[in-house]
Amino acid sequence: MMDPRIQHGILRRTRRGFLLDSGGGFVGAALAAMMGRDGSLPMAAPRVPKAKAVIFLYMYGGPSHIDTFDYKPTLNGMNDKTVKVKTFGRGGHKNEGRIVEPRWRFKQYGACGKWVSDLFPNVATCVDDIAFLHSMTADSPIHGSAMLQMNTGRILSGSPCIGTWVNYGLGALSENLPGFVVMLDPRGGPISGAKNWSSGYMSARYQATVVRAEGTPILDLDNPKGVSRPMERRMLDTLQEYNREHLERVGGHDALASRMASYELAYRMQATAPEAVDLDSESAETKALYGVDEKRTNVFGRQCLLARRLVERGVRMIQIYSGGNHVESTWDAHNDLVKNHTLHAGETDKPIAGLINDLKRRGMLDETLIVWGGEFGRQPTAEYAKGTGRDHNSYGFTMWLAGGGVKGGVSVGQTDELGSAAVGNRYHVKHLHATMLELLGLDPNGLSYFYGGLDQRLVGVEGAQPISEVIA
Repeated sequence: MMDPRIQHGILRRTRRGFLLDSGGGFVGAALAAMMGRDGSLPMAAPRVPKAKAVIFLYMYGGPSHIDTFDYKPTLNGMNDKTVKVKTFGRGGHKNEGRIVEPRWRFKQYGACGKWVSDLFPNVATCVDDIAFLHSMTADSPIHGSAMLQMNTGRILSGSPCIGTWVNYGLGALSENLPGFVVMLDPRGGPISGAKNWSSGYMSARYQATVVRAEGTPILDLDNPKGVSRPMERRMLDTLQEYNREHLERVGGHDALASRMASYELAYRMQATAPEAVDLDSESAETKALYGVDEKRTNVFGRQCLLARRLVERGVRMIQIYSGGNHVESTWDAHNDLVKNHTLHAGETDKPIAGLINDLKRRGMLDETLIVWGGEFGRQPTAEYAKGTGRDHNSYGFTMWLAGGGVKGGVSVGQTDELGSAAVGNRYHVKHLHATMLELLGLDPNGLSYFYGGLDQRLVGVEGAQPISEVIA
């Protein structure tokens, strides 16, 4: 039986491979240095991580860029006017449409003078710490496949998500907490479900742990009735011994080893997780900053505050979903744009600004990367003959980054004057992923996992470069 580590390129059956893998890597390092000096092996410059962790604020459903952060004054006064514009969304391909002008006023904020709509008055005060990407594009205007691409780099299911790649590439900062955490909207999970935070073809040890901000934070963590912690420890020791003997027989890691790692993490979490998720220790002032205990902002505020606590304790990546279930419970504004976006922006604006400011005052923003956005944007034209609903738009939309080595107060790329498509410095989802990996100190075109006969990468086997304009 072939050792899976050889199959994945971890071990090598060559003399050079033996030297690289022996001596804890010291012999290999010396050999690589000598080969680099004589030109036999190009020496790659080491990447210095700017961020230690990522908090991805996922606005599920597709927020409208032209009603939030992508100011389009041309649209003012054009309401209900039919224009020639190519769109592609849930309603299919169209060549013209009825303009729905932005329903919120825009103002300039910060030293950078960024235009932001009245939907986000609190986030607007943080624009000098934010880099806006106004020319994002994706391959699909359909929620399920677009979400998979935003999370895994592929429009088809079965691939590891970005949190898995971060876990795989960097390892855990804490032995007692998961490296990757997901927090869902209490209204329900997103379309495609757990595929959005799955480890795909990688080991299950890299997938996300779902954490709740209220009630029992981590389900199935407590011991079953009648099983004490000392008893569980003895059971775990017995299973670990069996696992070691099993691995010696098969000569490498396999699914059993992955399962055992999950058991051991669960055991360690029983002692650590309760303290990590206990928000009662936070001051009243801090809770107010996030909007905790305010009816509208309590849920997302608790999640953002919990994210900060988890980052402090070594969790590498946290993803928080705003919007759950489907259509109006999400940012998917097909019918009443004002009602939909007022609801979801109102739930998230104060907590997001609170997170940025709290990280900043604690000296954590510089090493924590915040990502905001959904799977796509929305069109400048109405979806139906009547009403203000907008269809999906994957041709051009806005996402933003803050902290973690990001250049604040900048706007990169642009959409056309109507906001229907990206026209300047067009960037794809894979460029966003490359930027995130780069800021974490990972080589987006070097981080790979051998599967299906290819060195698979988050950014695709063809590769992608980071968006240099937003990197400080």
